[in-house]
Amino acid sequence: MRICLFAGLLLLSGSLGAQTPEEWIRLGEQVHGGFGTLIPLGIRIGLDARERLKAEPRELDVTYRDGSGTPCPCVADGILIATRASPGQGSLRIAAEPAPAGFAGEVLVRHRRTGEQLRYRIPLAAYGQILQWNKGTTPAERYKLVMEAPSPFEVEPVR
Repeated sequence: MRICLFAGLLLLSGSLGAQTPEEWIRLGEQVHGGFGTLIPLGIRIGLDARERLKAEPRELDVTYRDGSGTPCPCVADGILIATRASPGQGSLRIAAEPAPAGFAGEVLVRHRRTGEQLRYRIPLAAYGQILQWNKGTTPAERYKLVMEAPSPFEVEPVR
């Protein structure tokens, strides 16, 4: 159901997907069921990966590893809407093994055509701060806080 809803939302949002904060928030709420700060974190990672890897939507393969002790892999839904990687098409996976110690999440992103890869890691300290931003803020404020914060993740090429 979620994948079908996502496909319909992409059609409604135009060929390039969301462009404004309001559009990202609407997509995040519809795909995830709410818009906490982990959704824009995933959007930010997905957009960053697309830019660094010079990838169009659907050109990335994503594996997300959640940290032990984190409540759920919400970040993956933000990555999904930013990259259009899809569990139904096998281009987005939630790995069974956890992220390395000291990290709330790890994302491996590979350009499907070029093979170029990036590793994103979300340090526990950044994750804790991002979760605090959910308190007493609107979805628009959450989006702005996450998108304008100094990098809440580490990124490195995978050789």
